[in-house]
Amino acid sequence: MGVTEEQLIQGCVRGDRAAQKQLYDTFSSRMYGLCCRYVKNSADAEDVLVTAFTIIFARIGQYRGEGSFEGWMKRIVINESLTFLRKNRKMSMTTSMEGIPVDVTGVTPSDTLEQEDLLQMIECLPDGYRTVFNLYAIDGFTHKEIAEKLKISENTSKSQLSRARGFLQNLLAKTELSPKNYRHDIAS
Repeated sequence: MGVTEEQLIQGCVRGDRAAQKQLYDTFSSRMYGLCCRYVKNSADAEDVLVTAFTIIFARIGQYRGEGSFEGWMKRIVINESLTFLRKNRKMSMTTSMEGIPVDVTGVTPSDTLEQEDLLQMIECLPDGYRTVFNLYAIDGFTHKEIAEKLKISENTSKSQLSRARGFLQNLLAKTELSPKNYRHDIAS
């Protein structure tokens, strides 16, 4: 019989290394994917993941069973990703699409857009657009919450989301018109 999530959490609260390893093994791949949505560089995403799990283990006793445990962990991972972007000044709010290179090699035009294709397109977004888009459209934060997290105005959050959507719509339109594998510059 397997260990329940509650037993795993309690083991981690006690500092049980086996429980911590099992928790990490169970959730690390999903949390790494989350890191990669915010932090483009895989080595940086791995660093963020390790830091986030250190925080998760340090604060696991604060989880009160309200809402899903995975959701609680996701908030920590997202917050750590945003902290990384701020510390490394990799998250600037973009106001113009001029000169932003786009590489969508491997994105396939078809009647059905695959999840991997969409995630690859989202990766093409400038950091500010991608961060706001991820927080709002994928992770379900409100513009007010995004503004607080990123220390920007709600209007800036809305503007970045609108521009991200426009960017993605433009990219989708060009994907439908282009050969299967291509590179191009959105400014062209």
